[in-house]
Amino acid sequence: MFIKPNNPSFQYSGRIDFTDPETPVLVYAASFVKIIFSGKTCRMILKNEKQWARDSVGIFLDGVQGKIELSDDRDIHEYDISNAIKTDNGKDFPEDGYFKNITDGYHELMIFKRMDGGQHYVSFVGLELEEGAEVKAPAPLPVKKLEVIGDSVSCGEVCEAIDCVGKPDPENNEGVFSNSWYSYSWQVARNLDMELHDTSQGGISLLNGTGWFNMPDLRGVESSFDKLKYNPPLGMNEWDLNAWKPDVIILAFGQNDANPEDFMKNDYMGEKAEGWRAGYEKFIRRLQNLYPSVKIVCATTLLMHDPAWDKAIDEVVSKVNAEDAGKKPAVFHYVYKRNGAATPGHPRIPEHNEMAAEMTEFIRSIMN
Repeated sequence: MFIKPNNPSFQYSGRIDFTDPETPVLVYAASFVKIIFSGKTCRMILKNEKQWARDSVGIFLDGVQGKIELSDDRDIHEYDISNAIKTDNGKDFPEDGYFKNITDGYHELMIFKRMDGGQHYVSFVGLELEEGAEVKAPAPLPVKKLEVIGDSVSCGEVCEAIDCVGKPDPENNEGVFSNSWYSYSWQVARNLDMELHDTSQGGISLLNGTGWFNMPDLRGVESSFDKLKYNPPLGMNEWDLNAWKPDVIILAFGQNDANPEDFMKNDYMGEKAEGWRAGYEKFIRRLQNLYPSVKIVCATTLLMHDPAWDKAIDEVVSKVNAEDAGKKPAVFHYVYKRNGAATPGHPRIPEHNEMAAEMTEFIRSIMN
């Protein structure tokens, strides 16, 4: 029994490409599709468009997390959820067999994007259920909305390498340790009961010509933020910025921006550093113009970087607030307790937990 993606029982979240409503494309990390179905069997029909890495989708079946590795041939494939590998807190349990023992009755299934759109896009083609199966819509999405605009840390990249807490990333890890579910971004959203759009991308910076994304033609968020599909080798199109309006935005830049030159550290008053601060202010104003009631939290992360970047962010936030004197504060700078000094590699799950706890309390304090 085939259930098409445009069935009204499906719930979608994230910047998702519905150009073809019968084949929606999950682009960004933490995007998901959810449904309740009856029966003992379920096969996902997916098409994976790979750029690099070993791509997997995450699933939750009745609250138990698993993952399924995807083919990289860009053809449509069926993936039986009975073959999913159970995973928990960064560890795989391939011999657990949980997904092979689905009982009769109703089950809630969520299929989510573990990795960012720089690694792959996933087209959702539908579900194959047993004959006579029924489907129902899950509980509604939260009303409040959080958008996180950042880099690989905000996507949860390499977070499952929990044997490397406070250490460099494992070499040649091929993306297998990336999982947006454990990112501080998604944790904060869950803590605050907010729907998340995680429009972050590994390697990206604020400005074009810096960072690591889309080498050698480096693209920054300034030219990617208004895109739905945003990775040139996998295709690009526009996003309607009025389609989803966040209540809070976390703006997490100031790390990849130091490549290929750490101008903020080496020449704080120089032309490039001044240009970055001007670009940061311009982007904040762009967000405020789009979403007049939004609260913006500017931050970096625990990943090691020169403190000059946090100084620059603080300077810009202070300037914006001075210009907006008399208005209710809407732009904030949060500095984590171990900001920029905790790890030379991507933060692992325990470090994301730490960041999420701090950021949750901070956002809660400014929303009251």
